[in-house]
Amino acid sequence: MSTELLQEQKELQEQQAQQLVQLANKAEVALVWAEADQPVASPCINVCRMTEDRSHCKGCFRTIDEIRAWSKGDSELRLQIWGQLLQRAGLKDPRESEV
Repeated sequence: MSTELLQEQKELQEQQAQQLVQLANKAEVALVWAEADQPVASPCINVCRMTEDRSHCKGCFRTIDEIRAWSKGDSELRLQIWGQLLQRAGLKDPRESEV
């Protein structure tokens, strides 16, 4: 592999890692620190691109159906979507506290 290609791959991996950190931080704020009387915050991190297989968004890890359902969904549905996308992203749900 060329040096340029290796550098591009490294930069892409770093960008993906930063996006996962951003999503994890947003999950903690939305699921742990949010006020109960406020709407459940969106997981969108403004990286709105679908994966090559079109299974989910590369930024927030929601499926197309979850993205569509979000705006009309109640808190229960939105919390379910958060749980599913965190699992899809390989991130720990911050609601599952460590004891």
